[in-house]
Order: sequence, then structure tokens, then C-alpha cells
Amino acid sequence: MEPVVAARADWLGEALGMVLSETSSLPLTRRLYRALRDWVQSGRLASGARLPSSRRLARELGVGRNTVLDALDQLVAEGFLEARPGAGTYVADLPFSHVEAPSPEASADPSPTASLSARGERLLRLSGASAGHHEAFPPGVPALDRFPDELWQRLLRRHRRRAPEAWRDYRAEGGVPALREALCDYLRLSRSVRCRPEQVLVVQGAQQGFELIARMLADPSEAVWMEEPGYGGARACFEASGLSLVPAPVDDEGLSPARVPAGHGDPRLIYLTPSHQYPCGVTMSLARRLALLEAAEAHGAWIVEDDYDSEFRYGQRPVAALQGLTEAARVIYVGTLSKVLYPGLRLGYLVLPMPLVEPFRRANARLHREAQYPVQAALGEFIAAGHFSRHVRRMRECYRQRQALLRQALAPAVARGLVLSEGQAGMHLVAWLDAPAHEAALVERGEVAGITLSPLSGFYQQAPGRPGLVLGYAGTRDEEIGRAGRWLAEAWLALIDGTG
Repeated sequence: MEPVVAARADWLGEALGMVLSETSSLPLTRRLYRALRDWVQSGRLASGARLPSSRRLARELGVGRNTVLDALDQLVAEGFLEARPGAGTYVADLPFSHVEAPSPEASADPSPTASLSARGERLLRLSGASAGHHEAFPPGVPALDRFPDELWQRLLRRHRRRAPEAWRDYRAEGGVPALREALCDYLRLSRSVRCRPEQVLVVQGAQQGFELIARMLADPSEAVWMEEPGYGGARACFEASGLSLVPAPVDDEGLSPARVPAGHGDPRLIYLTPSHQYPCGVTMSLARRLALLEAAEAHGAWIVEDDYDSEFRYGQRPVAALQGLTEAARVIYVGTLSKVLYPGLRLGYLVLPMPLVEPFRRANARLHREAQYPVQAALGEFIAAGHFSRHVRRMRECYRQRQALLRQALAPAVARGLVLSEGQAGMHLVAWLDAPAHEAALVERGEVAGITLSPLSGFYQQAPGRPGLVLGYAGTRDEEIGRAGRWLAEAWLALIDGTG
């Protein structure tokens, strides 16, 4: 044997023996393979170097020859080694052989440093930090403790058992027909939406609906009017699609087209929450609705009507949808079942003008694949059998009571000047504050206390936003509302009195 090969055999056998002597749950072959691969990558075994024979390595290590052969064969198959007939096994000539192999500590996270796109960075800024589980005041969360889970699970089991074979294949129907028909009947009766079942496209949540709208109807850098302040989820979808977000101020009548800043060109989309503006809570006046329909027609824009919680109005019937005001309205109606039932359901829907039905259905099937057909079928029965309407009525009463509990807990602060929104609808209240410093201090102290206090200023695109707190009460249990509400009242009073 050549001296260099003999020397390599000596240290290689010794080094591999140390590796195999360490405690590990991996098979010997796998441990041998990993060690040799790492040494090739790091250059410890140089390109072109000849390895000892499999018999000699097996003898040095005290293992069966097949154990060595399996590891070498795998490395040859992956290109780390080369088997030269009649000449032996050699380290392949690889471009990364000078790179240091990762240490066992680093191998737990071998990923390179993340370099995100500019759109990705903007999206993360809109997403905020991941919040922990808080019991009180998270906005947009329904009463999960009041959901009729036993009934729902029974429907799910039945429809999963009965699911036809075709539902296991790729689908491009726009959703289960029974669900689209049930949604259509419900929307016509409760929301005065003008639609036929074929206009309903079932999607995996409103967020996916916003993304699909942005992809299909607007090109990067085109303008979308966004309510100011407004819903961050829609804002994130449009931002991630590369659209130019134009803040459209909201007043007591809703979005004001006359106050939209000039210089951004014609909008391609106009995003609205007219029935219950998020987060301020105002209901858009009829005059303003008609003005926006005219603006959309004049600009050639599409109105995206987000009707996220219109079922929950207190003391009056739900307001008719903007979509139903005219036959030829340039309106896409977006509905979600996350607020009415539960977020984990991951189902929403679009009501599309007829010219958009076929292209949206095809694009949705291509981009996202239609899913959860047994769940959709169960939901169709849940609605058609009247369970949905009964659940909405129960939740409406539940939320009315929970809002009253929150107002009662905050009464000492209200008596001293804390201003709350009217709360005639929806699942949250806004507490208006006088100073940004108070908003920041309360949010920080709430985080420590495990209480979600969403800063109103964070709902604005342009700083400084008006200070305040968005207090979701729907998903907070009765006893927790009292405790957390009293804490908030005391914390606010301590701030204005200068004692905390």
C-alpha cells in the first residue's frame, strides 16, 4: 500500500472507531455514512484521496464488511465518493470540499441565513410578533366555549362516512353544491345579497379570498383604497401581492371617497367593511354607499365588501349588504365563517359577479386546490337544517351580555372620562384614549398580565394613528371579562391620576 494511503487508513480507522463508540440510536451503517460524508464536505478527506479497502476498514472498526459496504455504496450513489473498477474507492472532486462541515450543535438548524424579499419584510411588519395565549380581549375570536360541538361532530362523522370516491380527487367545482346553495339562500334572506348558487365560490378563509382577488384583478403597484384605520389582515394580503395601499380616511359615515389623497392614480380595488367598520364600528350611511358605487364605476374599480361580523347587531336587524343595492354593482362580497363558528374551520366564501365566476373558480383550483369537501357538506346541512341560524341567535344574545359585562367592569373608568364606542354591533369595543403614551403603557402592562390590549394606532397605515384599545369580548368567558375589565379600569385610572 502507498504510504499516504496507509497513513490515511491508520487515522481513518481510529477516527471512525471513536465515532462508532459514541452512544447513538442510529444504526452503525448510518453513523459511518454520516461521518464520512461530513469529512468529505469539510475537506478532511481531500478530493481525489483513495480510501482504504472495505475489508481493511471493517477489520479496523470491528464491524461486518457489509456494514462498511452499505455506507460506501450510499456515498458513491450520492456522488461523494467514486468507485473506480480495479483501482479502489476515491473521494470525488467536489466544489464544496473546502467548506467546513457543520458541528453536531449546528446541525440541529443547518439552514442558511434567511434573506427575505422586500415584500416578505413588509408582510412581517404587518404581521407583528406571535402572541401567546391570552384569556381576555383578543379581537375577532368568537365564543369557542358556546359552539355546539357534539352536533357538529355528528354531522362531520356522517358526511365523512358517506363521502363519494370523487371527493378524494382534485376538484374544481367552486365548492360542494349543497353548501353553495345553503349559503346563497342564507345570504339572500339575511343580507339581501343578490346571488345564485353558481356565484358562490368556497375558499379556505377570507384571507385566501383577498389574495385571490388581488391576484386576479390587480397587477403589482396598482392602487387599492384601504380604510384608515382598517383591517390588517386584508392589508397584509394586498401588500404581499405588491399593490399600492392608499389610506382612505374613515369618518362617522364610513370611508370617505372625497378625502382620499390624490396622486395615486385610479384605484383598481376599494376595500370596505360597510356594515360594521373595522375597527371603529361605524355603519356606512346610504349616501356614502351610493357615492362609493359611483366612484367604483367612474374609476373602473372593484369594491371588496368584507362582511365579517354583520350577523351580530343588537337592537336592530342586520344592515343590508352593499352588494345588493344594484343589479350591476362592481362588488365582490367576502364572507367568513371564522367569526360565526370558529377560526379553525378555515372556510369562507366569495359572491362574484357572473363575469368573474369561471376565471376565479379555475384560478382557485389551480393555486390552492379545493379542499375539505366532507366538511363543506356537513356545513351545508348545518345551515340548511337551521342549526346555523339558531347558533347565530344564541351568539347574538351571548355577545350582547358579554358586552354589557365589559361595560359594567369599565364603569369606574367611564365615569372618570374613558370613552367607549357605541357597540351597536360586532364582537369588540374601542376604548378611545387621549395620549399615545397611555396606549403604549396599557398594552405593555396588559402583556405582562396576560390580557390582549390591541393598540388602535396599529390599525393605521400612516403614523401617528389615533390612540385607543380594541377590546374583543366575544371570545372571553364571562368571569374573565369581569376580572380583566376591572384590571383595565384600575390601570387606566392609575395612569390618568399619575399613581401608576
